[in-house]
Amino acid sequence: MKKLLLLVVAMVLVFTLAGCKPEEKTLVIFQNKVEIDEVLRDYAEAWGEANGVTVEVKTCGGDTCAYGTQILAEFQADEQPDIFVIEGMGGFLDYEDKILDLSGEDWADITELEFVVEGVTYGFPVAVEGWGMAYNVDILEAAGVDPDGLTSQAAYASAFADIQAYYDAEGMGDYTVLSMAAASGMTWVTGLHNFNGYLSAGLDYSDSTIIDKLNNGEVDAPRLAEYADWVELLFTWGDETILLTGGYDDQVGKFADGEAAFLHQGNWTDSSYTDSDFEMGYAPHAVMATGNDSIFIGAPSFYVINKDSDSADDAKLFLNDLADSPEGHDYMVNDAHMVPAFSTVTLVPSTPLSAAVLEWNNNGKAYAWWQNDMPSGFGMDTLGPIYELYAKGVTGDASGIDKAEFIAQITAEIENLG
Repeated sequence: MKKLLLLVVAMVLVFTLAGCKPEEKTLVIFQNKVEIDEVLRDYAEAWGEANGVTVEVKTCGGDTCAYGTQILAEFQADEQPDIFVIEGMGGFLDYEDKILDLSGEDWADITELEFVVEGVTYGFPVAVEGWGMAYNVDILEAAGVDPDGLTSQAAYASAFADIQAYYDAEGMGDYTVLSMAAASGMTWVTGLHNFNGYLSAGLDYSDSTIIDKLNNGEVDAPRLAEYADWVELLFTWGDETILLTGGYDDQVGKFADGEAAFLHQGNWTDSSYTDSDFEMGYAPHAVMATGNDSIFIGAPSFYVINKDSDSADDAKLFLNDLADSPEGHDYMVNDAHMVPAFSTVTLVPSTPLSAAVLEWNNNGKAYAWWQNDMPSGFGMDTLGPIYELYAKGVTGDASGIDKAEFIAQITAEIENLG
């Protein structure tokens, strides 16, 4: 009987200890850059092993997954993300009730690009990003085009024609002057990035005049007319198939293969150029008729922490280590090919477009990113389809619209915000 009692006690202790086993710590990151999905997973796994945390990275972006739609589904699911991404004030207002106050975090002392609202720090800058008109040095040299002179619409019109003449003379029928996409699924290229030219080109970095007007339902008509001329020029010389039906891989792939003189994309595409054997750089977008001398540079995306997360402390540690550890620096610069937003990073990007962004930024030649301060969805969902119709019109599709209608529809949608 005594032996039986001891056995029962032992079994009770075993089950009690099993029931008291520490719960495994997890951290879920939901992010929107398909270009860094693999390397972020690798970094997060290594960080998790070193810190006793299982880190899961979920990615939704590019032309196959709408981040804005999917993040809503994530918050409605049983397992909400602990870290997620917002882009500017529009994203913040969408999720304000879910975002943790990060004031006082160590990483905030080594950057000037944190996301702040009314003196409160909420967002960790993912990277400094930029875009202009990416160009293939070899093609421009062969066609006799000097990229330093590309500061006006007239200069671009002449350059585009010269490049096409070079292609024709050399029998390069598969080559294109410009790789740009404007179809559904790529409206972030047009309704956000391209439209940002209307919001910031030619203005001082802190000049929010045009975005403030837009959010009040006001249009700068002369400026919009000049901008529409630039869009027309791009659509006229863009590869028609890519313009009307191409996705991200089509657009970037054409340039990466050395078969496009120009690309309408940013330095986040650098991971696509591992096998590219030509030099590349950036020239300004000629949004205004003349006087364009800078490219668009900013910290558009921010990691934020879910204030209802049970793993908030681990999420804070993850961000602090990312910003200020050798492993974090190596990941950002050498693996993710980013331009970090933190002053303690001494590594220099070796990838071509990130290096170009850094050079333009160091020379003080930057126009601001204001597109993410528009109302949520306005750029991609409201303006984007108008660009697609205009692209069809410029290329001769009867279902499209002309420049006057493009201007009229953009004007009407801005005025509806008033």
